[in-house]
Amino acid sequence: MDLNMSRLLLGNPLATSEDVYQRLSKKKALAVFSSDALSSVAYAPEEILLALLVGGAAMLKFSIPIAIGITVLLVIVAISYFQTIHGYPSGGGAYIVAHENLGVWPGLIAAAALLIDYVLTVSVSITAGVGAITSAIPALLPYRVPIALTAILLITWANLRGVRESGTLFSVPTYGFIAIMLTLIIGGITQLLTGSLATLPAAAPPPVPDGFQIFILVLILRAFASGTTALTGVEAISNGIPAFKKPEADNAGKTLIAMTILLAVMFLGASFLAASLGVTPSEEETVISQIGRAVFKAGLLYMVLQTATALILFLAANTSYADFPRLSAILARDRYLPRQLSNQGDRLVFSNGIIALALLASLLIIVFSGETHRLIPLYAVGVFLSFTLSQAGMVRHWNSLRSDGWKWKAAINSIGMVATGIVLIVITASKFTHGAWIVVLLIPIFVWVFYTIKQHYMSVADQLSLSQMQPEKWEGRATRKRYKVVVPISSLHRGTLPALHFARTISKDVTAVVVDIEPQVTARIQELWPQWCSDIPLVVLESPYRSTVGPLVKYIEKADQRDPKRGPTVIVLPEFITAKWWHVLLHNQTSRLIKRVFIYRRGHSGIDRVLIDVPYHLRY
Repeated sequence: MDLNMSRLLLGNPLATSEDVYQRLSKKKALAVFSSDALSSVAYAPEEILLALLVGGAAMLKFSIPIAIGITVLLVIVAISYFQTIHGYPSGGGAYIVAHENLGVWPGLIAAAALLIDYVLTVSVSITAGVGAITSAIPALLPYRVPIALTAILLITWANLRGVRESGTLFSVPTYGFIAIMLTLIIGGITQLLTGSLATLPAAAPPPVPDGFQIFILVLILRAFASGTTALTGVEAISNGIPAFKKPEADNAGKTLIAMTILLAVMFLGASFLAASLGVTPSEEETVISQIGRAVFKAGLLYMVLQTATALILFLAANTSYADFPRLSAILARDRYLPRQLSNQGDRLVFSNGIIALALLASLLIIVFSGETHRLIPLYAVGVFLSFTLSQAGMVRHWNSLRSDGWKWKAAINSIGMVATGIVLIVITASKFTHGAWIVVLLIPIFVWVFYTIKQHYMSVADQLSLSQMQPEKWEGRATRKRYKVVVPISSLHRGTLPALHFARTISKDVTAVVVDIEPQVTARIQELWPQWCSDIPLVVLESPYRSTVGPLVKYIEKADQRDPKRGPTVIVLPEFITAKWWHVLLHNQTSRLIKRVFIYRRGHSGIDRVLIDVPYHLRY
């Protein structure tokens, strides 16, 4: 992308030191991390009714008890995650909690479940938002896929601009939805009490298969499983604690409490009105739309309701945009995903993770033709699997820590573990043949991918390690400063030593340069340097905007101007070559980027610059 165009679309780059100023207040955090959970009010009651309707209109009377049961479960899960927030104040995602307390494999299973759920969250939220639009404007129904893809594009753009800006942008629609939903619930209940609210004519339910009555309990369990989509997103706040202003854990805990109260009130209110009005789900109009028409008639407030519902459903995807890139970055730093996913972009966000999420969600929407009901069966399996593993990890955490009140804390998380574990079994069993099998299959595939990537990185680290080598005196040192030689390095390993040795043979004027992107890596290089390369000066270049190429270009251009009679600087690039083609995807390819940049930049006084590539081939 052209630099000027990038600045226009995404804004000027932010320095690493500005990260603390990009934190979110509780009000903005509620919009960023709670939109997924709050937006489920728009489709969770409908999913309950749809599941019950299979057994006939008489089954719809069970919707209220089911909604109450789901609300109780919500409270249990919220209390459990409140514990997690304060137990892991640096970020208590299911992956971290399960990995540290239950072991590597449970942690990877939790990570796989969460990543799949985040992608599904975007797809379900966007398609449900399109459903709200097409309910108000039926003529747009054939264009639901293009509308959904456009919405993903806009949300991706907003998130690439930065966390704080996306929080500001999304606050108004989130609080607008809360206001109109509370108005709808209060207005509807008031009209019910005064007798001014008429029930809706019920649509003809599908015929009841012979002998189906014996499966009433199964039907209720299936409806309960469908309605638990209301809990998706509850864990998002515990995953995103580092994004809050200080004190992070306290602010995250208060935001979780506020979200839980709002979600419980709106979910129960919408379910109560739907049951009281006799609303029947249909392909043409959503349940919330039908309630809105009954309470607000067809006036301005109804259009406000539909607009706010569509916006909150679109923006519900933002919860995944906040957490998917962050979890991907953690997995990348642990070497379970490609390293590129741990890189922060110009706007202090994990840009590669944001783009990957957008592409995966877009693919799902295209494959499932933008139909929410086809995507819902895939939903919630991963959520409750991660819930259960997280709570099990917290029980182990409290048992190991044994701090004040640890028994009560462990008991709370134990209740959460048992409750979410039972719901997980119910969801998996009731939705397995309706699409949940896809998620059940994908989770082990994801874990296998994680393991394979980790094995590759361990292999590369072993092949490049200096642990089995001894520093040696290199022969063939140049006798004069014929060239100015710069060797850019990102680490000190077996792949960089041959390049440094070659540079010694062509000039006495050799300088190694490292751009300080990762302070821990830079500190390690400085620690090892006197032992391995004491005769070559090491220059550390600051990079406040996390760019490798920018500081290097400025340094090389200054080196060109030093003693210009000796011509432009010679750049010697160390580069390790992977054994398999797909391994290339797991590495940053910084050497190739540097080559592309300098090939098209002439040296001092228009003289072509010399670039020398010194490859180091990996064996496997």
